[in-house]
Amino acid sequence: MPSDKPRGAPPTGPARHSERHRVDRIGWLRAAVLGANDGIVSTSSLLVGVAASNAARSTLLIAGTAGLAAGAMSMAAGEYVSVSSQADTERADLAREADELATQPEAELRELARIYQDRGLDREIATEVAKQLTAHDALGAHGRDELGISHIVTARPLQAAGFSAGSFTVGAILPLVVASVAPAGPRTILIALTALVFLALLGVLGARAGGASPLRPAIRITVWSAGAMLATALIGKAVGTVV
Repeated sequence: MPSDKPRGAPPTGPARHSERHRVDRIGWLRAAVLGANDGIVSTSSLLVGVAASNAARSTLLIAGTAGLAAGAMSMAAGEYVSVSSQADTERADLAREADELATQPEAELRELARIYQDRGLDREIATEVAKQLTAHDALGAHGRDELGISHIVTARPLQAAGFSAGSFTVGAILPLVVASVAPAGPRTILIALTALVFLALLGVLGARAGGASPLRPAIRITVWSAGAMLATALIGKAVGTVV
Protein backbone atom coordinates (compact mmCIF):
# COMPACT_ATOMS: atom_id res chain seq x y z
CA MET A 1 0.00 0.00 0.00
CA PRO A 2 1.60 3.34 -0.98
CA SER A 3 2.38 5.77 1.79
CA ASP A 4 0.67 9.17 2.00
CA LYS A 5 3.89 10.65 3.32
CA PRO A 6 5.50 13.04 0.79
CA ARG A 7 8.71 11.82 -0.78
CA GLY A 8 11.76 13.37 0.83
CA ALA A 9 9.92 14.44 4.01
CA PRO A 10 11.93 14.15 7.24
CA PRO A 11 11.23 11.11 9.42
CA THR A 12 8.45 11.47 11.93
CA GLY A 13 8.76 10.64 15.60
CA PRO A 14 9.40 12.33 18.90
CA ALA A 15 11.42 15.53 18.71
CA ARG A 16 15.00 15.23 19.80
CA HIS A 17 15.34 16.29 23.43
CA SER A 18 18.10 18.80 23.98
CA GLU A 19 19.30 20.27 27.26
CA ARG A 20 21.77 22.98 28.11
CA HIS A 21 23.81 22.47 31.25
CA ARG A 22 26.54 24.68 32.65
CA VAL A 23 28.34 22.28 35.01
CA ASP A 24 31.28 22.17 32.58
CA ARG A 25 31.93 25.82 33.43
CA ILE A 26 32.56 25.14 37.11
CA GLY A 27 36.36 25.12 36.90
CA TRP A 28 37.00 28.38 35.06
CA LEU A 29 33.89 30.14 36.39
CA ARG A 30 34.88 29.52 40.01
CA ALA A 31 38.40 30.81 39.34
CA ALA A 32 37.14 33.84 37.41
CA VAL A 33 34.57 34.87 40.02
CA LEU A 34 37.03 34.32 42.85
CA GLY A 35 39.72 36.33 41.08
CA ALA A 36 37.46 39.25 40.15
CA ASN A 37 35.91 39.32 43.61
CA ASP A 38 39.31 39.30 45.28
CA GLY A 39 40.60 41.94 42.87
CA ILE A 40 37.77 44.33 43.66
CA VAL A 41 37.61 43.64 47.39
CA SER A 42 41.32 43.56 48.20
CA THR A 43 42.22 46.55 46.02
CA SER A 44 39.22 48.60 47.16
CA SER A 45 39.93 47.73 50.79
CA LEU A 46 43.57 48.69 50.34
CA LEU A 47 42.63 51.98 48.66
CA VAL A 48 39.97 52.75 51.25
CA GLY A 49 42.41 52.07 54.07
CA VAL A 50 45.15 54.24 52.54
CA ALA A 51 42.69 57.00 51.59
CA ALA A 52 41.28 57.02 55.13
CA SER A 53 44.77 57.87 56.40
CA ASN A 54 44.65 61.11 54.33
CA ALA A 55 47.40 59.92 51.98
CA ALA A 56 48.11 61.82 48.77
CA ARG A 57 46.65 60.65 45.46
CA SER A 58 50.08 59.55 44.20
CA THR A 59 50.62 57.42 47.29
CA LEU A 60 47.16 55.94 46.84
CA LEU A 61 47.80 54.98 43.21
CA ILE A 62 51.25 53.52 43.98
CA ALA A 63 49.76 51.38 46.74
CA GLY A 64 46.86 50.28 44.53
CA THR A 65 49.10 49.39 41.58
CA ALA A 66 51.44 47.42 43.82
CA GLY A 67 48.45 45.64 45.31
CA LEU A 68 47.17 44.80 41.81
CA ALA A 69 50.48 43.31 40.67
CA ALA A 70 51.08 41.38 43.87
CA GLY A 71 47.50 40.16 44.06
CA ALA A 72 47.38 38.94 40.45
CA MET A 73 50.62 36.99 40.84
CA SER A 74 49.50 35.61 44.18
CA MET A 75 46.15 34.50 42.77
CA ALA A 76 47.81 32.81 39.79
CA ALA A 77 50.34 30.99 41.96
CA GLY A 78 47.79 30.07 44.62
CA GLU A 79 45.26 28.74 42.12
CA TYR A 80 47.90 26.77 40.24
CA VAL A 81 49.30 25.17 43.39
CA SER A 82 45.90 24.36 44.93
CA VAL A 83 44.33 22.99 41.74
CA SER A 84 47.51 21.06 40.97
CA SER A 85 47.16 19.41 44.37
CA GLN A 86 43.61 18.43 43.41
CA ALA A 87 44.84 17.08 40.07
CA ASP A 88 47.59 15.09 41.82
CA THR A 89 45.01 13.56 44.16
CA GLU A 90 42.76 12.65 41.24
CA ARG A 91 45.64 10.97 39.38
CA ALA A 92 46.72 9.08 42.50
CA ASP A 93 43.18 7.83 43.11
CA LEU A 94 42.79 6.74 39.48
CA ALA A 95 46.14 4.95 39.58
CA ARG A 96 45.09 3.14 42.77
CA GLU A 97 41.77 2.22 41.16
CA ALA A 98 43.53 0.91 38.05
CA ASP A 99 45.71 -1.30 40.23
CA GLU A 100 42.68 -2.66 42.07
CA LEU A 101 40.92 -3.37 38.78
CA ALA A 102 43.95 -5.34 37.62
CA THR A 103 44.37 -7.35 40.83
CA GLN A 104 40.77 -7.61 42.15
CA PRO A 105 38.43 -7.40 39.13
CA GLU A 106 35.58 -9.37 40.72
CA ALA A 107 35.59 -7.32 43.91
CA GLU A 108 35.61 -4.11 41.88
CA LEU A 109 32.70 -5.36 39.77
CA ARG A 110 30.66 -6.10 42.90
CA GLU A 111 31.55 -2.70 44.30
CA LEU A 112 30.34 -0.96 41.14
CA ALA A 113 27.13 -2.99 41.15
CA ARG A 114 26.47 -2.00 44.78
CA ILE A 115 26.85 1.66 43.83
CA TYR A 116 24.13 1.28 41.22
CA GLN A 117 21.95 -0.64 43.66
CA ASP A 118 22.29 2.18 46.18
CA ARG A 119 21.09 4.54 43.46
CA GLY A 120 17.89 2.56 42.98
CA LEU A 121 18.54 -0.23 40.48
CA ASP A 122 17.50 -3.84 41.10
CA ARG A 123 20.37 -6.19 41.90
CA GLU A 124 20.21 -8.00 38.55
CA ILE A 125 20.04 -4.79 36.53
CA ALA A 126 22.79 -3.18 38.60
CA THR A 127 25.05 -6.18 38.03
CA GLU A 128 24.37 -6.15 34.30
CA VAL A 129 25.03 -2.40 34.05
CA ALA A 130 28.26 -2.83 36.00
CA LYS A 131 29.37 -5.65 33.69
CA GLN A 132 28.66 -3.67 30.52
CA LEU A 133 30.34 -0.50 31.76
CA THR A 134 33.33 -2.48 32.98
CA ALA A 135 33.66 -4.09 29.56
CA HIS A 136 33.43 -0.69 27.88
CA ASP A 137 35.66 1.40 30.19
CA ALA A 138 36.23 0.00 33.66
CA LEU A 139 38.47 2.79 34.94
CA GLY A 140 36.19 5.48 33.56
CA ALA A 141 33.16 3.91 35.23
CA HIS A 142 34.87 3.65 38.62
CA GLY A 143 36.40 7.11 38.33
CA ARG A 144 33.03 8.65 37.55
CA ASP A 145 30.68 6.65 39.77
CA GLU A 146 32.92 5.64 42.68
CA LEU A 147 35.34 8.58 42.91
CA GLY A 148 33.28 11.36 41.32
CA ILE A 149 35.99 12.18 38.76
CA SER A 150 34.96 13.00 35.20
CA HIS A 151 36.35 15.01 32.30
CA ILE A 152 33.68 17.69 32.88
CA VAL A 153 34.84 18.76 36.34
CA THR A 154 38.41 17.49 36.40
CA ALA A 155 41.08 19.82 37.79
CA ARG A 156 42.84 22.09 35.23
CA PRO A 157 45.61 24.05 37.02
CA LEU A 158 46.71 26.28 34.14
CA GLN A 159 43.15 27.22 33.27
CA ALA A 160 42.36 28.10 36.88
CA ALA A 161 45.57 30.16 37.24
CA GLY A 162 44.97 32.09 34.04
CA PHE A 163 41.33 32.93 34.73
CA SER A 164 42.06 33.83 38.33
CA ALA A 165 44.96 36.18 37.54
CA GLY A 166 43.20 37.78 34.58
CA SER A 167 39.93 38.39 36.40
CA PHE A 168 41.81 39.69 39.47
CA THR A 169 43.55 42.25 37.27
CA VAL A 170 40.29 43.40 35.71
CA GLY A 171 38.62 43.61 39.12
CA ALA A 172 41.52 45.57 40.63
CA ILE A 173 41.65 48.08 37.78
CA LEU A 174 38.08 49.24 38.44
CA PRO A 175 38.65 50.78 41.92
CA LEU A 176 42.03 52.09 40.76
CA VAL A 177 40.32 54.10 38.03
CA VAL A 178 37.86 55.49 40.56
CA ALA A 179 40.70 56.42 42.94
CA SER A 180 42.55 58.23 40.15
CA VAL A 181 39.63 60.53 39.26
CA ALA A 182 37.74 60.93 42.56
CA PRO A 183 38.19 64.25 44.41
CA ALA A 184 40.05 64.14 47.71
CA GLY A 185 37.08 64.89 49.97
CA PRO A 186 34.64 62.08 49.15
CA ARG A 187 37.33 59.76 47.72
CA THR A 188 37.01 57.08 50.40
CA ILE A 189 33.23 56.92 50.13
CA LEU A 190 33.29 56.93 46.32
CA ILE A 191 35.80 54.07 46.17
CA ALA A 192 33.72 52.01 48.60
CA LEU A 193 30.35 52.70 46.94
CA THR A 194 31.54 52.05 43.39
CA ALA A 195 33.30 48.87 44.57
CA LEU A 196 30.01 47.62 46.02
CA VAL A 197 28.28 48.36 42.71
CA PHE A 198 31.00 46.46 40.83
CA LEU A 199 30.67 43.55 43.25
CA ALA A 200 26.90 43.39 42.91
CA LEU A 201 27.30 43.31 39.13
CA LEU A 202 29.91 40.57 39.49
CA GLY A 203 27.47 38.53 41.57
CA VAL A 204 24.80 38.93 38.89
CA LEU A 205 27.19 38.06 36.03
CA GLY A 206 28.57 35.04 37.86
CA ALA A 207 25.08 33.76 38.61
CA ARG A 208 23.98 34.29 35.01
CA ALA A 209 27.03 32.46 33.67
CA GLY A 210 26.26 29.54 35.98
CA GLY A 211 22.53 29.57 35.24
CA ALA A 212 21.53 30.49 38.81
CA SER A 213 19.26 33.17 40.22
CA PRO A 214 21.30 36.41 40.58
CA LEU A 215 19.70 37.96 43.68
CA ARG A 216 21.27 35.83 46.41
CA PRO A 217 24.82 35.86 44.96
CA ALA A 218 24.66 39.63 44.49
CA ILE A 219 23.54 40.21 48.09
CA ARG A 220 26.05 37.71 49.49
CA ILE A 221 29.06 39.17 47.72
CA THR A 222 28.05 42.76 48.50
CA VAL A 223 27.45 42.24 52.22
CA TRP A 224 30.69 40.35 52.88
CA SER A 225 32.73 42.79 50.82
CA ALA A 226 31.21 45.79 52.58
CA GLY A 227 32.33 44.31 55.89
CA ALA A 228 35.87 43.82 54.60
CA MET A 229 36.15 47.38 53.34
CA LEU A 230 34.66 48.84 56.52
CA ALA A 231 37.16 46.97 58.69
CA THR A 232 40.06 48.12 56.48
CA ALA A 233 38.86 51.73 56.51
CA LEU A 234 38.68 51.74 60.31
CA ILE A 235 42.20 50.31 60.57
CA GLY A 236 43.53 52.83 58.05
CA LYS A 237 41.84 55.67 59.91
CA ALA A 238 43.30 54.53 63.21
CA VAL A 239 46.82 54.13 61.80
CA GLY A 240 46.60 57.48 60.03
CA THR A 241 45.60 59.16 63.29
CA VAL A 242 48.47 57.57 65.22
CA VAL A 243 51.12 58.05 62.54
